[in-house]
Amino acid sequence: MSEKSILIVDDDRDFSQLLQIDLAKKGYKVSAAFDGEEGLEKVRQSKPDLILLDIKMPKMDGYTFVRRLKKDEATAAIPVIVLTSYEPMKDMFQMEGVKDYYVKSANTDSLFDTIRQRIQGTNS
Repeated sequence: MSEKSILIVDDDRDFSQLLQIDLAKKGYKVSAAFDGEEGLEKVRQSKPDLILLDIKMPKMDGYTFVRRLKKDEATAAIPVIVLTSYEPMKDMFQMEGVKDYYVKSANTDSLFDTIRQRIQGTNS
């Protein structure tokens, strides 16, 4: 089985780095982008198996990122997990097909379980 790849799109470099370390320890190939524009560029270049996405970022916010990602046939099927501290925007993302939404301070074990499920293609 090949190493599954995850792209973290988050302008919080410290949070992103900690998440990269934890995910790499679990066997994932992890890369990062620090704004929405850079994130879309990396998605087009590397086609990750999963995207972890912040909402509030410079240049392009997470909602615009998701809308552009889902409009492109080549990237529309890539699962996205939104990581944020802005709970009120959950409904907007669900309307764009995002199934998973985690508040950054939430239980990371639950987040890692969801990452594993999405990468394996299961919805349980």
